[in-house]
Amino acid sequence: MKIDAGIPTNDPRESGKATKVLEDAGYDGAFTAETSHDPFLPLVSAALETEKIELVTAIAVAFARNPMILANLGYDLQKLSKGRFILGLGSQIRPHITKRFSMSWSSPAARMKEMIEAIRAIWDCWQNEGTLNFKGEFYTHTLMTPMFSPGPNPYGVPKIYVAAVGPLMTKSVAESADGLLVHPFHTPKYMTETTLPIVEESLSSVGKTRSDFDFSISVMTATGLSEETYQKAIQACKSGIAFYASTPAYKGVLEAHGYGDLQGRLNLLSKEGKWGEMTGLIDDDLLNTIAVVAETPEAVAEEIKKRYSDQGDRITPAFYSGEEGLASRVISALRS
Repeated sequence: MKIDAGIPTNDPRESGKATKVLEDAGYDGAFTAETSHDPFLPLVSAALETEKIELVTAIAVAFARNPMILANLGYDLQKLSKGRFILGLGSQIRPHITKRFSMSWSSPAARMKEMIEAIRAIWDCWQNEGTLNFKGEFYTHTLMTPMFSPGPNPYGVPKIYVAAVGPLMTKSVAESADGLLVHPFHTPKYMTETTLPIVEESLSSVGKTRSDFDFSISVMTATGLSEETYQKAIQACKSGIAFYASTPAYKGVLEAHGYGDLQGRLNLLSKEGKWGEMTGLIDDDLLNTIAVVAETPEAVAEEIKKRYSDQGDRITPAFYSGEEGLASRVISALRS
């Protein structure tokens, strides 16, 4: 299992140094997320100041852009990093796409699959110096003159990972992408009973096997170096679970464990801004079902290996206590 971590800053002036710290700490991958800053720009300085750590957008909002823009960004970062870039995409949800980015929204699973196919067609045109002739339902790319082609990339083309939770998006990702970005709001039961069967069937339908496809799993953890910080991490985890569980797209995970009615209650409270009350609705059973909870970093590492050693190609543990030295102890235990 490769172990990844989020770059603690999206400030491109500081992200290179921050990523170098992660590389020196033994992480295999470093990722940015599209929140308050662009996810691609920080990886420029990260690529220049590191040598071996893989660089991932996890995630960049796919539908806020078009395939040509994403193809250019991914191709250039692959060259800049000397083959260490992974293009991680996510759909986001309709209100953000239409109201924040002012872009169109329709058939997200089908659109995502076609977007990946379009990006690959563009890369193939550049890499093999051929003709661009992609015509789909959502995207059409039929013009590429020599002036606008970067030509073959000496490091090849990047892998594409895509975030998915629901069955339709999971199917599209397995059929078209190189890997699945598993959202932190998941459970081993949901993975085993829902996600894995869809992935395996979809891979088989396009002539791929499980070895051709990566699982990059984000894991919520609650641990600490003292009882005080351990309890702090538990509360932070519950708050995060409440936030995710309020989103209708994640209701299936709750339903798999008999918590389906909780989603509607949390959604209503979120619209009223009652975040404290939302956290109070997350009981210890649900906390332990979604997050890996243990009093020591070593115990957390053992539980992560127990849950994901047969499924995860990459693991991204999230820590909530903010303590220096906590992550290094978990990494050391994971590698032992």
